[in-house]
Amino acid sequence: MKIGFAQINPTVGDIAGNRDKLLAAYRTLVAEGAELVLSPELALTGYPPLDLLFESDFVPRNLTALEELAAATGTVPFVVGYVDTHTGHGKPFHNAAAVLESGRVVTRVFKSLLPTYDVFDEDRYFEPASSVTTVHLLGRRIGITLCEDIWNEAHLPRPYYQHSPVSALVAAGAELILNLSASPFTLGKPEQRMALLSGVALEHQVPIAYCNCIGANDQLVFDGNSLLMGADGQPRLALPAFEEATCIGDTESLPQPVAFAPLAESLSQALVLGVRDYFAKCGFRSAVLGLSGGIDSAVTACIAVEALGKENVLGVTMPTRYSSPGSIEDSEKLAEALGIRFLNIPIDRAFETFEAQFTDIFAGLAPNETEENMQPRLRGMTLMALSNKLGHLVLSTGNKSELAVGYCTLYGDMCGGLAVISDVPKMEIYTLARWINRDREIIPQNTIDKPPSAELKPDQRDQDTLPPYEILDAILRLHVEEQRSCDEIIAKGFEPETVRWVLRRVRLNEYKRAQAAPGLKVTTRAFGLGRRMPIAHRYNA
Repeated sequence: MKIGFAQINPTVGDIAGNRDKLLAAYRTLVAEGAELVLSPELALTGYPPLDLLFESDFVPRNLTALEELAAATGTVPFVVGYVDTHTGHGKPFHNAAAVLESGRVVTRVFKSLLPTYDVFDEDRYFEPASSVTTVHLLGRRIGITLCEDIWNEAHLPRPYYQHSPVSALVAAGAELILNLSASPFTLGKPEQRMALLSGVALEHQVPIAYCNCIGANDQLVFDGNSLLMGADGQPRLALPAFEEATCIGDTESLPQPVAFAPLAESLSQALVLGVRDYFAKCGFRSAVLGLSGGIDSAVTACIAVEALGKENVLGVTMPTRYSSPGSIEDSEKLAEALGIRFLNIPIDRAFETFEAQFTDIFAGLAPNETEENMQPRLRGMTLMALSNKLGHLVLSTGNKSELAVGYCTLYGDMCGGLAVISDVPKMEIYTLARWINRDREIIPQNTIDKPPSAELKPDQRDQDTLPPYEILDAILRLHVEEQRSCDEIIAKGFEPETVRWVLRRVRLNEYKRAQAAPGLKVTTRAFGLGRRMPIAHRYNA
């Protein structure tokens, strides 16, 4: 069978726009010879629609759009993801797929397994299918599944479900499994999906057509990487990552090798797409960010330029008495290499004036982080003034390691509308920098080589108060992403005092993260949607 994949970039809530994208993809694929066309999960509404579902006209609008889409289809079946209503006891909606053919909706199928972990909260909205049945299309029995329905316990953190929709469909005679998906990207996820689809196809001896969406909605980035897997567990077609595509795959064709991009390239592509879509879908056009001469702001600037274009990015250095000449020079070199507009706005006079307000109040008290934090807050105010006056969105430049332990200032360097690298650990920032510089020096080599410093007091270095980033990142990965306890991490050979310090800092700084700008999720557990921790508690991990 020749299956057409409509790997589109839906926007949450743009039901008419998503309908038109789907119809354009359908017509293209039919013209190219597809015998069946497959779309992503919730392609009509965008994923995840969250509480928009409870708006009184949201679901009715998507049902009207489904009928309009059906009216435009011909004899080639089109399988479309949408939201259906559920009456009676239970949740008010179904996560659904419809088969459209010859001007009408011929079949509706509901999702069985509703993920309620990490960033997913589908059980809040949807009622699961009461049973699964095959559908007859093109003379074959076909099983239609939606995203989670195909994930078996071998590829989940734990066995969440008591039954397998794919097993039930194959037992009912399914000769082909279709899967409509909205599977967010994390590092290593494309390879994990490949292994999943290969294993399921081989176990059940059926081909699997998996269509994933691409694009970004708020904190989630979707990478596409749709696949047609043969019954022998070998891929027949792989769609590109991080871009819209329409492709046709034949279940009877010969296997083809699939090569995934290096992690640094995938990470860069995800962040660029995340920024581009956040701006486009929210109606922003241009960005402003502080350039400190450090590696975090440099990487963020490079991502912003690739996402938005150099003409839409403004870089600002805001030196004080503690800023080294090298940092200012590195900021200038970066801006020149990127071709962006660059401003040098010293804040030392403002800092002196602000300090002077507290001369009497702070008399006899030694300088500490109070005076240090005045500087990033003045920088935050400067960036917000530029944002308000010039219409730019402020990008914050803190990484995951800093956010985890509170090495960031509320209302200062945390100011912004989007935290681009807030889910990227510090050591991965260096990996990104080397990737960015793979062909030519864009980020000054001095920025990469010099010890990281906030430059808020004389001769300051991050490592004065933080563990080495290699150790910090390793502890944070075990604690945040793998949810390991203090004792478990110490048992892996880390110094007990360091582990206790890190975990305590993570716990104490929950209140800061609750006020942070939304960040792009690229690891298995980010600070944001998928991590819901109380601020006030006395539990020690």
